[in-house]
Amino acid sequence: MTPHHNVPPGSEALIVKHMALVGHIVRETIARVPSHVDRDDLTSAGLAALVQAAHAFDESRGVPFSRYAATRVRGAIVDELRSIDWASRSVRRRARELDATRTTLANSLGRPATDAEVASSAGLSVEDVVANGDDVARAQVLSLHASEDNSFAETLVSTTPSPEVQAEHAERLTYLSEAVAELPERMRIVVEQYFLNERPMAEIAETLGVSESRISQIRAEALILLRDALNHELEPELVVPHARPQGCAAQRREAYFAAVATRHAAGVRRMAGGTPVNATA
Repeated sequence: MTPHHNVPPGSEALIVKHMALVGHIVRETIARVPSHVDRDDLTSAGLAALVQAAHAFDESRGVPFSRYAATRVRGAIVDELRSIDWASRSVRRRARELDATRTTLANSLGRPATDAEVASSAGLSVEDVVANGDDVARAQVLSLHASEDNSFAETLVSTTPSPEVQAEHAERLTYLSEAVAELPERMRIVVEQYFLNERPMAEIAETLGVSESRISQIRAEALILLRDALNHELEPELVVPHARPQGCAAQRREAYFAAVATRHAAGVRRMAGGTPVNATA
């Protein structure tokens, strides 16, 4: 890379010295995204952010350049990821078809369908079902959560999003955190261990005493529930009505939605100083 010809004094050395930082962040990111995401695109975005960081860096603020640059680079990479289609149209189409198949089987069986049952019904192999779930799962989570320390509560600094977009993103992150906290215990453990602690499914399966296929199934069910919970609160028109609204599964889902809403309302009251809205003496 040839630095910009108008680089301020000292900035060129900062750029050259920290180019490896961009490579490290790209490698860290590429391991968490679907395989079709282009490494070169992420690298280009990261290098451009490094140059901008070197131009804008103010040593008098007391923040080390490496930390400042890492934040800018990560933010640029997240913006680049948000600008692309996380999963190809064929992957998303198949995911919708598999969701519909899971719902149909659950209604007919009276219980969640296994990956093998979904695969058989859809005319696919179990490996195809699991692989599709892997790509969509990463896309769903990374589109909402891309911070360095895997915290739902913090977002990366970026100069690109408007204040309105940042506020909307923060609200979705808050709801996501609350929705994860209200998941049934086993689902919550799988989501936290797989996505936040990045443990392999085999290890989680051993911890919970179930098969790896069952962990994959629980993860898929949890992601559907999380998606529906966020849509229920933020975009109700996107929530697909349950096929048997009076059934036990539908009632459990509605109870879950209510629990997420209650947790969110409690959080809003705490932020407002602990005084409930419309409180009476």
